[in-house]
Amino acid sequence: MGKRVSLRTLTEPGDPAGRFTDTVGVLTAWTDGSLEVTRRDGSAVRLRESALVAGKVVPDTPARRRGLPAADVPELTAVAARAWPAAATERIGDWLVRAAGGWTRRANSACALGDAPPDLARISAWYAARGLPPAFQLATGQELLAAGLERRGWAASGHAVVQIAALAPLADREPVERVRVEGELTAAWLSGWPRAADAPGTAERVLAGGRTTLFALAPGSGPRPAAVGRCVVDGRWAGFTAVRVDPAHRGTGLAREVMAALARAALDAGASAAHLQVETDNAAARTLYRSLGFADHHHYHYRSPTEADRR
Repeated sequence: MGKRVSLRTLTEPGDPAGRFTDTVGVLTAWTDGSLEVTRRDGSAVRLRESALVAGKVVPDTPARRRGLPAADVPELTAVAARAWPAAATERIGDWLVRAAGGWTRRANSACALGDAPPDLARISAWYAARGLPPAFQLATGQELLAAGLERRGWAASGHAVVQIAALAPLADREPVERVRVEGELTAAWLSGWPRAADAPGTAERVLAGGRTTLFALAPGSGPRPAAVGRCVVDGRWAGFTAVRVDPAHRGTGLAREVMAALARAALDAGASAAHLQVETDNAAARTLYRSLGFADHHHYHYRSPTEADRR
């Protein structure tokens, strides 16, 4: 229990023609003839004990691919939190609680900066005082907590993956004059990222935050930019967020040019490694980032109580 395992089961117990299937994740329950395995992305798989053929404990962390920066989950969690700074934050035990008026899950959830379990009562009260539901951002390695919250009725949402890459290869493209990078958030940039209009003031505070924040913009033929992107340099890390190409300009390679321009500016600012977060169902973005040298580091998702659970 609590270990990462690989379990082999028969699809149809007792059928000699049945096929095998392998399930990898943390063993989070084994009761009444049923096993529960929670995967890296927080999803749970239930298996019949009678179908179990074999199982073994496997390493918690897969082997690191050569050429990628070394990092653990807590380091990247802390760096990513600083790259998307909420309006209000507080440390409650080993958890950083964040609030920004409900704008974006990242800025309105608690993330772990250590190993201690969360104080559910204190964290829930903190969010209630701000008129927000409590929410946790749970990463790979927190499967037991995810399974426990699942049993309490806390629903999962916002499944995403953190990807990392070496920064120098990302910058190795011929610069184009069309993309310019500035250190200030401007009205022109904001017009290219419509989500900012959902929370005027709050969005600007989050987007302009970070230790060294860079904004890339490619002008369009009209008032709106053809593409925008944001990067926060924090020590060796360059965190890419809010990369968007206007629909009329997609398929022209602008996303690559924006990423490269930001990478060159981040290198000049002293960074050497890149990270970003992308939702798991965003196939187009994941394909782009993979082609740029990014690889999956760990998964995360959010957990919040349902309306009934909050009453």
